[in-house]
Amino acid sequence: MVYLTKNILKRNPGTSEDQAKDHALILLKKHQDNLFGKNSLSATLAYDSFEYFCLYYLQDFFVPKENNIVTDLSPVHYEIWQLLEQMLLQNTHNKQAFILPRGMGKTTIVNIAVTAWMHVFKRSVFTIILGARELDAAKFVATTKKALTNDYIKNSFGDFEDTLHKRTDNKLEFELTNDTKIMAFSANSSVRGTQYVTGEMIFRPTLVVADDYISEADILSSESKNKKYLRWQKEIEDVGSDAVYRNGKLIRPSTKFIVIGTPLSQGDFIDSISNDPTYKTFHRSVVNFDVDEYFENHKYWQKFKTILFDSSLEDSLFEAKSFYQDNKKEMDFPTIWEKYEIVELAIGYFNKPVAFKQEKMCDVKSVGDKWFKSNRVEPMQEIESHEFTKTMLTVDPAGVKNVSNKRSDYFAFTLGSIADNGFKYIRKATIDKITDFDKYIHTVISTLHGYPDITHVYVEKNTYNGLDVERMQNEINQDQSLRKRNITFINEMQRKNKDEKISTIVSDVNNGRVIFCEDRVSKEYLNQVMEFSGQNFSLHDDAADSLAECCNRLDEIEEKNKKLKTIDRRILGI
Repeated sequence: MVYLTKNILKRNPGTSEDQAKDHALILLKKHQDNLFGKNSLSATLAYDSFEYFCLYYLQDFFVPKENNIVTDLSPVHYEIWQLLEQMLLQNTHNKQAFILPRGMGKTTIVNIAVTAWMHVFKRSVFTIILGARELDAAKFVATTKKALTNDYIKNSFGDFEDTLHKRTDNKLEFELTNDTKIMAFSANSSVRGTQYVTGEMIFRPTLVVADDYISEADILSSESKNKKYLRWQKEIEDVGSDAVYRNGKLIRPSTKFIVIGTPLSQGDFIDSISNDPTYKTFHRSVVNFDVDEYFENHKYWQKFKTILFDSSLEDSLFEAKSFYQDNKKEMDFPTIWEKYEIVELAIGYFNKPVAFKQEKMCDVKSVGDKWFKSNRVEPMQEIESHEFTKTMLTVDPAGVKNVSNKRSDYFAFTLGSIADNGFKYIRKATIDKITDFDKYIHTVISTLHGYPDITHVYVEKNTYNGLDVERMQNEINQDQSLRKRNITFINEMQRKNKDEKISTIVSDVNNGRVIFCEDRVSKEYLNQVMEFSGQNFSLHDDAADSLAECCNRLDEIEEKNKKLKTIDRRILGI
């Protein structure tokens, strides 16, 4: 009744609401024998109302029931549907971008729902869907097929799946019985010249949907970012068709382009699309306030943070969540959707603020800000009083030529340990412009002498391709005291994205889980860490990169001196 009334008002702008309700009652009575079957009142209403189509024909996806785990939709979801209806039904524009946070259900609410609606009513004869990987593309097809073959749609529109197997139906293609087709591509596949032939008709894509089209590989450099966007402009957008008019009347609308995603980096594909004036952009964050300002100035959340990172507690996560439950009224804040748990959002922010801003706030403008907000230092005597379970030295070498260049790399040496309290201690760290290869080798050897508990040495392979490690091992073999220690060398090429790697330690450094030696970590090293603002925004990243390598690899190596735990024999009855 509600959607009938809305639809009557939409079709007849001069009609009053009371008149629309009366008309709706007449239609209900007139079609009472066929409300939901073929050529029914429901089918007619769904043709004009995308929202109604989703809530009735795709109700198992969007309506909470006893037999599903669906969450009530948020007002933002209805905003999205209204915008899509304007674009696809009223033909208000041809290109739309949806920039939405992770966990918003954007694939289902946009991609699956739109594709199903467009093909049920043959508004799109040929739809192509693009995902980052082939696996993603195949999932899009499988889920859309599931939506199009549910019992509600079958009852009103018939079976769109060809049971005679005369039509194309595989993991990347689904040809419907109403002579329309859905086809999916991975980001690495070419869509140039893609067509759908049915009978004597040839169709170019009428709807193009890009759903989380980018991956980490697409943001590794400015070149990779530009390449992705330029390919979209030159190849993907070129597969569509322009509108056709006859005597001033629209016969066939232009191909519609819908981009759905979350930005990963400034200047990436999603960020570029959002700045493209030919696209209408719908941009929402998980909350509508400045998260840094909010959390930093909220006394309850700051107390929560202190508890969360208190290593003296047996279960700091449980204690922090208990504190939240005790002070829920003072700590709750509005979110874009009730599905988001406030305490989990806060934990995500405190643990990985950079990733939180990217994935939940859809904000990449702050990527150029300094990543490390604070650091914890302790005197050498206090640090060395701990019992260490793992110790390693990481070396980020630089070439010995052109060291006078302001932008040239430093040699970075980071000696770190994990203590029995679970904290990581940077016991010694330096950066240096070394002009002599022998001095570089001597620095490593002298550090090994100075710290007998070093069991592993990581040396980045990119600069010397293993020649430096070979020299170090030769020096060790000629040194009686070092030769006995069986030191493990790890010499690997560095292919990981530095920003990605460094982002993994930001929260631990800011929250004091990584502790620096006041006496043996050089000021230059620590300053370089604190000045880091992302690879593309920092003069130097050597210290931060070496620090991240050390912290991450300490988690990977095994403890060499694990204490054996004894069991009271009386427990065993001996």
